[in-house]
Amino acid sequence: MNELSVSVEVEVPFYDVDAMDFAWHGHYFKYFEIARCELLRLIDYDYPKMQSSGYLWPIVECHVKYVRPASYGQKLRVEARLLEYENRIKIAYLISDAPTGAKMTKAYTVQVAVDAKTRELQFVSPKIVLENVKKAAAG
Repeated sequence: MNELSVSVEVEVPFYDVDAMDFAWHGHYFKYFEIARCELLRLIDYDYPKMQSSGYLWPIVECHVKYVRPASYGQKLRVEARLLEYENRIKIAYLISDAPTGAKMTKAYTVQVAVDAKTRELQFVSPKIVLENVKKAAAG
């Protein structure tokens, strides 16, 4: 499989900054979400498609390593890369300073498929995910 990844740019808004003049650590999850949505669109399986396919995809694990703080007005590059998709969706993130490329934050999230009707955890990703990832990787 070709590596599937996307990169988006975000600017730290004033309301994300805490009393220390840094982006509060919890707001980084919004930045990850922006990139994750773009990656899911790349494989033609964003949130509306997930719902219409009959599956929910809760995040069950997240790991974040903060290296440097972001501050108000700073332009960030947020990269999202698909690591796993056969049994779960695991996405790696790298946030860097957009102008300089300096690494700031590394993270990953894990999402699992849950049948929307029965609420049962799926131990293998639905067929639509497997097919869509293969199409995106080929094209």
